[in-house]
Amino acid sequence: MLTRRLALAAPLAALPFTASAQGGFPAFVASVRGQARRAGIRPEVIDAAFEGVAPNPKIIELDHHQPEFTLTWAQYKTRVLPQTRLAQGRQAYAQEFTSLAAITRTYPADPRIVVGIWGLESGFGAHTGNFRIVEALATLAYEGRRAAFFRTELINALRILNSGDITPHAMTGSYAGAMGQPQFMPSSYLRYAVDADGDGRRDIWTNRADVFGSVANYLAQCGWRQGEPWGQPIRVPAGFGPGNTGRDLFKPLSAWQAEGVRRIDGTRFSRGDVRGAVVMPDGAGGEAYMVYANFHVIRRYNPSDYYALAVGLLGYAVA
Repeated sequence: MLTRRLALAAPLAALPFTASAQGGFPAFVASVRGQARRAGIRPEVIDAAFEGVAPNPKIIELDHHQPEFTLTWAQYKTRVLPQTRLAQGRQAYAQEFTSLAAITRTYPADPRIVVGIWGLESGFGAHTGNFRIVEALATLAYEGRRAAFFRTELINALRILNSGDITPHAMTGSYAGAMGQPQFMPSSYLRYAVDADGDGRRDIWTNRADVFGSVANYLAQCGWRQGEPWGQPIRVPAGFGPGNTGRDLFKPLSAWQAEGVRRIDGTRFSRGDVRGAVVMPDGAGGEAYMVYANFHVIRRYNPSDYYALAVGLLGYAVA
């Protein structure tokens, strides 16, 4: 059963701004400006980035009052993989197949998984967030609950602006600082974003080639094994206990077959030497999956079994 826990609302004036005792937001911005200059960011870039920036109460409200959900895998799967998303994914995959195929030859990854991540992160580019990233990160760094993390991401965002890839007003995303269609944090952008079409800019906001290339590069750099699956639905025998499951409990498929595990259609695995682990996110009686090394690569993008399963299922469904 779906349960939901909501934090009690507090007046915005009561929300903690731990930096306020040290001179308020102007003093905080002055400190960040100094750090940015020492990091080699041009003064004119810093000025443009902070033009009109102020603490955004909506961001603090969203950060403090996030609803907490406890979902079963079956509920999560129904929510994130509706038929409408599968249909949109099939259309997008067919439309972008040529580009995806070329890009994933350069950045070795499975194009289906690239589309799966794209679909879950932004609805195939339809929902990327409209918060100004500098303002969002500055607000969260100033507020202080995770000040060090968000201050580091703020400096990284300024580094991106310094490179000329994007302007401050076009650098938009979620209230928590995740940017563009792949929803990269600035640190991930600096590490993984690529200029896939060679136009001189890494544009993960509007350029699909760069979006696909950046996601594929993320997967490739995290160890994607080209030509290998992420996983597959399976059948397990009656009484198959939770002690036999877990994403890190790898065994040869021959060993799993000896325990009665089969493909979803009841047939034996084609190879017994491949190593996999059984994941049953809802426990006994629920769906079961055999997952392989690439499942863990997807989890590098988001460390959730539910997320990795949904990306894999969406990616395979759209193709």
